[in-house]
Amino acid sequence: MIYGSIHHEKTYAFLPPRIQQALAFAREHDLAALPTGRNEIAGDDLYVNIAHYTTGERSEKIWEAHRAYIDIHVLSEGTEIIDVSLIERMQIHPYEEDKDYVPADGAVTSSTIMRPGDFLICYPEDVHRSGVKVDEAAPLKKGIFKVRVE
Repeated sequence: MIYGSIHHEKTYAFLPPRIQQALAFAREHDLAALPTGRNEIAGDDLYVNIAHYTTGERSEKIWEAHRAYIDIHVLSEGTEIIDVSLIERMQIHPYEEDKDYVPADGAVTSSTIMRPGDFLICYPEDVHRSGVKVDEAAPLKKGIFKVRVE
């Protein structure tokens, strides 16, 4: 997991090129203005899913991980908490290859409050639960960049 700001470009210059491409796209585009759903950047190697939803209680949200893609959550409007835990600390359920989805259950290891311009990179080892309310349930808009694992 790597947490930071899309505006600190030099700090994250060490990241792989596709991740840098995703962060550059987030800096250069108004994610909230893009259509909901999949938006192409570099085919199946890199794209962004635009999501609009309302945050809620932890108990209402699901844990997930991925095998084929790295997730980069970039908030454009609103706030949310994203919980993260290492995959070896979680109870993992069968992988759904067609959705690149690994359902999981377990305890929070770390939580991050996301605000506009923040990003959180979740690697396949980082089980994550997004959409948790900060103070009260509220709407948000974000991009979830999908970077194919090399």
